[in-house]
Amino acid sequence: MHFNRREFLKASASGMALASAGSLANAASDSLVGPAALPGGALDASVLDSLPGKVPLIKRSYRPPNFETPLSYFNEAYTPNDAFFVRYHLAGIPAVDAASWKLAIGGEAAETPFELTLEQLKRLPAVEIAAVCQCSGNRRGLSDPHVPGVQWGYGAMGNARWKGVRLKDVLARAGLKKDALEIVFDGADGAVLEKTPDFVKSLPLWKALDENTILAWEMNGEPLPPLNGYPVRVVIPGWTATYWMKHVTSIQVLSKAYTGFWMEKAYRIPKGKFPLIDRFISQETEVNTPITEMVVNSLITNLQDGATLPAGKAAQVRGIAWDAGSGIREVDVSIDGGASWRPAELGADLGRFAWRQWTFALANAQPGNYTVMARASNRAGATQVLDLVFNAPGYHNNVVQRLNVKVA
Repeated sequence: MHFNRREFLKASASGMALASAGSLANAASDSLVGPAALPGGALDASVLDSLPGKVPLIKRSYRPPNFETPLSYFNEAYTPNDAFFVRYHLAGIPAVDAASWKLAIGGEAAETPFELTLEQLKRLPAVEIAAVCQCSGNRRGLSDPHVPGVQWGYGAMGNARWKGVRLKDVLARAGLKKDALEIVFDGADGAVLEKTPDFVKSLPLWKALDENTILAWEMNGEPLPPLNGYPVRVVIPGWTATYWMKHVTSIQVLSKAYTGFWMEKAYRIPKGKFPLIDRFISQETEVNTPITEMVVNSLITNLQDGATLPAGKAAQVRGIAWDAGSGIREVDVSIDGGASWRPAELGADLGRFAWRQWTFALANAQPGNYTVMARASNRAGATQVLDLVFNAPGYHNNVVQRLNVKVA
């Protein structure tokens, strides 16, 4: 989908009107566009803007479009399609015609290259899975010291039900050779400048053959939105969204490690910095390794920093917690800045790759200032950190939130 500036500004103006007429208008200004800890320039440049087919989202960049979901939408079990965040590396976003779309499957380690139309793809056995889609750099703007890149706050993520076919069923038709090592994906989006590297990603063969890795054409019961991968995208539950290729057009089976820019240079973390269950060994070097699964994390969704609650009345702290698929074991909440912790009540289990909603009751709170914190732990024994595990790309920020709340 190509955007011209006049169309964008028209959509932006209508989006701002909608926002001012809705419940968001009563929130503090920094809660609309992100945490106050974002770099000053990034915070000043962030506004609520509309893209085609989307409610007003938080603009982090226009070209390419990178827009966050406002915090209020995370109070829902599934993030609405029209409020789902938008993330692109390249500004050339095509208008894809589903009727003429084809997926090419081949590569030197595939026995029988072939093509599929969308209709043919949908004839394969379909599956549906609930999963969090989260940008690797979510919360990058909260890094201290600040690091380059899109200065995301909390909203470069969402939870959805994804429907499609298992990738392994498609690859089976191609016939994998014995030396197959990696599966490479390309999408229909492209660079505006000739020297900008195309966004191409690879997966280790074992992850591509995982029963939860799918080619999805549906999101929350509807066709994928144009800005979230229409007509088909890759869905890799538990892994960060850098591998979730949008508008996928090509799948190649290789017998050696893919060496494109977005694998060899980008989306890498220092070796030994984070616990890894899913290692991408064919892409590792002596000093770094590709980012793979998400770390355990949580988010308070119904309170903003600086909020005021009525004294002597019952109130709730609500939020979400998620990880790479081990499952959330518990969420603990503190109202005294971490001096003491009490368990929150976990909501319905929507599946191990989905987020888990939780609530914590504040009964008859007395007047005063409180520091509210939430800390998630998963069934693999991992717990959110109190201090940032710093890395230059700003990945895996799962620092426990600290919200200052006044009861009066």
